[in-house]
This record gives sequence, C-alpha cells and structure tokens, in this order.
Amino acid sequence: MKIRNSYLADFISLIFPELCAACNGSLVGGEDILCIDCRYNLPYTNFHQHTDNILARQFWGKINIEGAYALLHFAKGGKVQNMVHRFKYDGVQQIGVLLGSIAGEQLTQASAYNSIDHIIPVPLHKSKLRKRGFNQSACFADGLASKLTATVVIDNLVRIKATETQTKKSRFSRFENMQEVFAVQNPEQLAGKHVLLVDDIVTTGSTLEACGLELLKIPGLKLSVAAIAYAE
Repeated sequence: MKIRNSYLADFISLIFPELCAACNGSLVGGEDILCIDCRYNLPYTNFHQHTDNILARQFWGKINIEGAYALLHFAKGGKVQNMVHRFKYDGVQQIGVLLGSIAGEQLTQASAYNSIDHIIPVPLHKSKLRKRGFNQSACFADGLASKLTATVVIDNLVRIKATETQTKKSRFSRFENMQEVFAVQNPEQLAGKHVLLVDDIVTTGSTLEACGLELLKIPGLKLSVAAIAYAE
C-alpha cells in the first residue's frame, strides 16, 4: 500500500522533528523556523517607536543618520544568540530572511523608513565570504526588502581589507580596527538616495560607523542603519 506524502512527512517529523531556532523546542504544524511562542515573545527592542533610542545615541556626534534600529536585544546564552549561531555558523539562511521580514513589518510603521531607496548589507571580505559561503547581513537585507519598497544593493559598498575579530576589543580598538576597511565603487548609483545600511549584531556600532563615513561622502545621500540585534 502506497503511503501518502503527508503521512510520510508526519512520520519523518516524528523521528527527526524540526526545532525552533530560538528555544530548540519541536515545531508543530503550521510553525516554520520559530515556534509561535518565540515569534511573539522574543526580546524585541521596539526601537522603531523611539527615534532617540539607545542605539541612535551611539551615533550622535559621529555620523549623521536619519534613524537607527535593531530588531532584538542580544544576551549571551539567550534565544537570540541561539538564532544567530544557527544562522551564521550552521548556515540556516532562512533565519536571517525571516528576521528581516519581521523587522520590515515593524519599519513600515515608522515614517522615517518609508523613504528608503536602497538597502545595503555590511560587506564581508572576499576571503570570509568564500569560507562562510554567504553574507548573513545580505540575508537580513533580503527579508527587509520583502516588506519595504526598496532594493538590495550588493557589491557597491565593498570591504577592501580583512580585519581581526572585534570580540573583546575596546570601543576605541574596534574603531581603529575599522579604519580604511570599506570603499564605495559606484557612488553615482547612490547619489541623492536614502540608504538603509544593515548589519547582524551591533555593539559599539564601529562597523556601521566606518561604513557610514564612506557612504556619506556621496552627494545628497541620506543614511539610516538597522541590525538584527543590539548587544549593550
């Protein structure tokens, strides 16, 4: 007797259940990547509701931005770290796209982001991109673009120098580590546009600041920044 595909899928899911990317609990019918409880109870920042949020303040006096946003609060050992680890190091790119989509839904409620023309992911150096196989910020950008009326621009902002890991560096050391790392290849494409620069995890904001300094050399460019998570 032939087993129907749905029955076979149910049988396989009993043996190899799909797990929530945040809590590692088993997903049930209709759930994808995140369980319903995590989807609605993750540590959302709601930065889109407050233009003077703690992330925006990090850029005051450094670079001129229209808005600063992160979807989630990051804490070591928490659900957000679980998701980011599976996303970046296990290669589950759908996590980044989903989080971008959720972020995009929030940003449609904030007028500062309604005029975004282009979304630019923070670039990886070609050696790291080759090793990892994908740019996690680009996945997040794709999810954002699915909700915002903006296009993702790849390979205009480029990383021209590989850098040491930022982990355990002081704020000043992080900034020094990012000097002369990025370059814009086709500035005319971005002239007069409102650009949303996106990263995965933001701590001091030194990477976004370094990218922003290059982008803001372009005449008429307006800059906003966004990230998956903010780690205080």
